[in-house]
Amino acid sequence: MKEISLKAQTRTATGKAATRELRKKGLVPCNLYGEKKADGKPVAEAVDIAANELNKAIFTPDVYVCNITVDGKVRKAVIKEVQAHPVSGAILHVDFYEINEKKPITIGIPVNIVGHAQGVRDGGRLVPVIRKIAVTAPYKNIPEKLDVDVTNLRIGKSVKVGELHYDGIAIATSKEVIVCTVKMTRAAVSQAAQTEEGEAPAAAAAPAE
Repeated sequence: MKEISLKAQTRTATGKAATRELRKKGLVPCNLYGEKKADGKPVAEAVDIAANELNKAIFTPDVYVCNITVDGKVRKAVIKEVQAHPVSGAILHVDFYEINEKKPITIGIPVNIVGHAQGVRDGGRLVPVIRKIAVTAPYKNIPEKLDVDVTNLRIGKSVKVGELHYDGIAIATSKEVIVCTVKMTRAAVSQAAQTEEGEAPAAAAAPAE
């Protein structure tokens, strides 16, 4: 996985008014969740990060490990949840989950379609259904993307998550989820109909011989 560096500052002020002031200054309130306590709940640390820095890690097809510097200490974390404004799309809040080299994490990794599907060559249309697949592994084992070969995929057929396998990682997304499919197009239907019509006279003429 790619890595990106972010600078954060500890946040002490809380409440809606304080949050609005932070956003006016170009800062985004965030929570950095660390190791779990005895009750099983992770410790949450309130921090602020500049919006222009966060945008580099969020508005991208890549998935990053974020090296967040808080009070001079670098903490490795991944983005778990992003809250955005429904109209402007501006980032309102981000939750990070701290990671280490020994414990596995679960994170969504982008799907990368590989190959030219047979169904597309036959006139169909390849339709991606999901953009990411959730995987579980130590973060150093997690690839930047998951290749999905569609070369032999025909019209009407799909690739399901359960058909995929990658060394060193476990797939967390349900096996029944469809990754992509090849659908019949109007052009393909028309071509098939014309082919059938063209073959019909030949079939009728056969008995006369």
